[in-house]
Amino acid sequence: MHRALVFSGHAVLRMAHRQLSTSEVRLVLEHGQAIATYPHDTPYPRRLVLAFAGGRPIHVVAADRPGTDETIVISVYEPDPDQWNETFSVRKQP
Repeated sequence: MHRALVFSGHAVLRMAHRQLSTSEVRLVLEHGQAIATYPHDTPYPRRLVLAFAGGRPIHVVAADRPGTDETIVISVYEPDPDQWNETFSVRKQP
């Protein structure tokens, strides 16, 4: 069963700017790897998910809404190689 995706206004703007489709975001969430979790975030715990879509790395920040089948997509971006390691899974130290 697929979870319903609910996109924040920020996520929609970032997706349009980076030419990312809802199907690419779904691919990241369904097949990607959670590279960071933020269990104490409010109102819902968030996670940062990485996957490659169309040959490029994509990060999606998302949260599952408890008691529903909804995933809130908070942000979507292509990680900067100057800020992430070669696998885009670990942020480089400043």
